[in-house]
Amino acid sequence: MGPQTQQSSKIWTTIDIDAPGKQAGFLMLPLAVHDRSGDDAGYNCEPIPIVTIRNGEGPSVLLMAGNHGNEYEGQIILMKLIRALRCEDVRGRLIVLPGANAPAVRTDRRNSPLDDGNLNRHFPGGPSGGPTSMIAHYIESELLPRVEYVVDLHSGSLTFEYLPCAVVARPTGSDDLNEALTRLRVFGMPIGMIIEHSTGGDGALIGACRRQGVKHLSTELGGGGSVAPRAIEMAEHGLARLLHHVGATSRPLTHWPPPECRLLKRVSSRDYVYADAAERGLFEPLVGLNDTVCEGQVVGNIHFTSTPWRDAEPVIAKADGVVLTRRIPARTGRGDCVFALGRDWVPSSGK
Repeated sequence: MGPQTQQSSKIWTTIDIDAPGKQAGFLMLPLAVHDRSGDDAGYNCEPIPIVTIRNGEGPSVLLMAGNHGNEYEGQIILMKLIRALRCEDVRGRLIVLPGANAPAVRTDRRNSPLDDGNLNRHFPGGPSGGPTSMIAHYIESELLPRVEYVVDLHSGSLTFEYLPCAVVARPTGSDDLNEALTRLRVFGMPIGMIIEHSTGGDGALIGACRRQGVKHLSTELGGGGSVAPRAIEMAEHGLARLLHHVGATSRPLTHWPPPECRLLKRVSSRDYVYADAAERGLFEPLVGLNDTVCEGQVVGNIHFTSTPWRDAEPVIAKADGVVLTRRIPARTGRGDCVFALGRDWVPSSGK
């Protein structure tokens, strides 16, 4: 594990994170902004729920959801897990943040209402920054130095639906890569994705984990402002398998075997499929999640409600790939990403 950041966090806790047993409480985020009612919040705090379970010797694992407040599947999975787990089920320590960006979770938004902060872009943060920066700083300076593993559960948020998958960032060493691929297969979603970097770069949690020497796995589990039962079920069993695999549970919490896992890499963002219509219209998709598309293929049409007699404008794929995400809102215009694509990952080259 890497060195702990020297500056002390201003977030305080209602529990002793290092104590044995099962504890539930809050990280208390000091507010120096107007609170949810608009009153002066200079003495108020935003409570961020935290649960710790510590029992004997074993690895330490941080489980997170609500990094983005309107991604729901992971929040549900972790709330169910903390209610179900007993202290004797755990070997070592679990630290669980089921709603890491609590202001965003509270208001059902991707970003914090307090400072419009996207937590997954704010690492390493700072103890005297805005609320989102303070949360990022606490996670990186106080929690990551305590753990060997992080599982960060994401889904597609309100505007995207994601092909359910587990994700690892590609480590530099071959031994580390093999270990990361093993964790990916143990988690066992039908799709396993290997990425070079997070979309958020070094400001994402993946960047924080790399700085602190912590092994990271994340998910994408549906989205679209709803909750995907099948994605939750697959990820619950995957998380149970992974926790037992790394030695964090004293017994298997599932007997489901991992399914066959197809390994994909995400293509460059310039090869995603974007709408190019100057006028916004209604997007009609012609392909769906997990479909294979080819360069030059018409993958959708944009229909113009202001001039309904006008021909629809086709949306054309500029590259080959497998559809990983699809846009949910029908009202679409130039620059909107309608599909993100992936391609099969070749283990021999990683390319």
